[in-house]
Amino acid sequence: MPKTYEELMQKLDELGIKTSTIRHAPVFTVAEAQDLRGQVAGAHTKNLFLKDKKDKFFLVTVGEEAQVDLKSIHTKIGASSRVSFGKPEKLMEYLGLVPGSVSVLGVINDEDHQVKVVLDEHLMRSDIINAHPLSNDATTSIASNDLKRFLKATGHEPLILKIDESNPT
Repeated sequence: MPKTYEELMQKLDELGIKTSTIRHAPVFTVAEAQDLRGQVAGAHTKNLFLKDKKDKFFLVTVGEEAQVDLKSIHTKIGASSRVSFGKPEKLMEYLGLVPGSVSVLGVINDEDHQVKVVLDEHLMRSDIINAHPLSNDATTSIASNDLKRFLKATGHEPLILKIDESNPT
């Protein structure tokens, strides 16, 4: 059974990680989420749940405006082949999430460490990262260093790589 919002917040609390969360109407795309700008400070994310031909799964988190080359990303993230989007069933099985709610915070549900987490280096330069807290009707703000600490506490050592093709640095 996937963790609840309350269980996620309890885990963050146990780690001494301070967050703030706002509730809003469900958003399913980056474009819909952009209507919230001005209400929530910090970097906003988009997340790609990907798989390679050997059924290795990756969660790639980048800034909402990032351009990701899906034809070559496999060479950066260590996939065995070109990648495709993971099926909704695997998204639920591994991260306890449904399409439209994909979030880096979903790794709290990946207790068997089936998903490799990849964070864009440009995104991680932001002080505050915003992500869905397991559902798309809220946004949680977390310090970037605390996000890394949370990921490590769940057993996910994130790869921090240049993924955003639109950002030269």
